[in-house]
Amino acid sequence: MEEQKVDIPKGSYAAGRRVRLPNGAEPPVRVYINGVEQTEGVDWELRGNDVVFARPIIKETVTPGRWMAMYLGLFGTYRKNETVDVEYRRGGQTQLMSDAEIVPDPE
Repeated sequence: MEEQKVDIPKGSYAAGRRVRLPNGAEPPVRVYINGVEQTEGVDWELRGNDVVFARPIIKETVTPGRWMAMYLGLFGTYRKNETVDVEYRRGGQTQLMSDAEIVPDPE
């Protein structure tokens, strides 16, 4: 897997490149970013219990003022905010981890 560069849009940040699978997770593993299936070996690879992406996952920065405006219904948010879903097997059953926590890259 070749590491990919990505532009970080204003109002967003690179959250990291890893998602940790729960103990006992087994192949087959399927990974989706914003509902689009990603290709193993090109977009991601499995390293131990971690799904490692070729590029950082982009999350939106929500400031307190922006959060309050959304809470009050003044406006929504349309910045880039990627969600990662991972499907895997555990105990013979298919499991889905929705909006998986992104593990920050080591400093």
